[in-house]
Amino acid sequence: MTKKHTIAVLVNDQPGVLQRVSGLFGRRGFNIESITVGTSEEPGLSRMIIVTTGDDGTLEQIQKQLYKLIDVIKVIDLSANPMISRELALIKVSAEPGARPELFAVVDTFRASVVDISPSTVIVQVVGDTEKIDAMVELMKPYGILQLTRTGVTAMTRGA
Repeated sequence: MTKKHTIAVLVNDQPGVLQRVSGLFGRRGFNIESITVGTSEEPGLSRMIIVTTGDDGTLEQIQKQLYKLIDVIKVIDLSANPMISRELALIKVSAEPGARPELFAVVDTFRASVVDISPSTVIVQVVGDTEKIDAMVELMKPYGILQLTRTGVTAMTRGA
């Protein structure tokens, strides 16, 4: 059964590692829905959070192929356990002064925030799981989305 998998990959913080990991996915025909990379708690190591889709066999193949890369230290299927995942989106919408009270009510409902206001536009920042971001984007469409940028998912397992 095809489902979404969130994978954490601990890698050496070296030039070209991101290219090698993404190249592996491309060569093997695996799709990357999102990828985020940043420093980890270990000096010299970075953590990649990759969201992909496939069945359990596909996930197993991805893990085996990743371990063949010299700079990969550890691969963890975060979605196999309870996890926390977040994404950030910045959404620039058309917002004449008369439409702003209604727009601000939507922003408050989603616990989002307005991070910039110009005479004719508003930029909204929203943080949450992918479903929350998708819902916020849908509610912003009637105002006229001028620009949208999303970080992709970052995640970790819950508890100890």
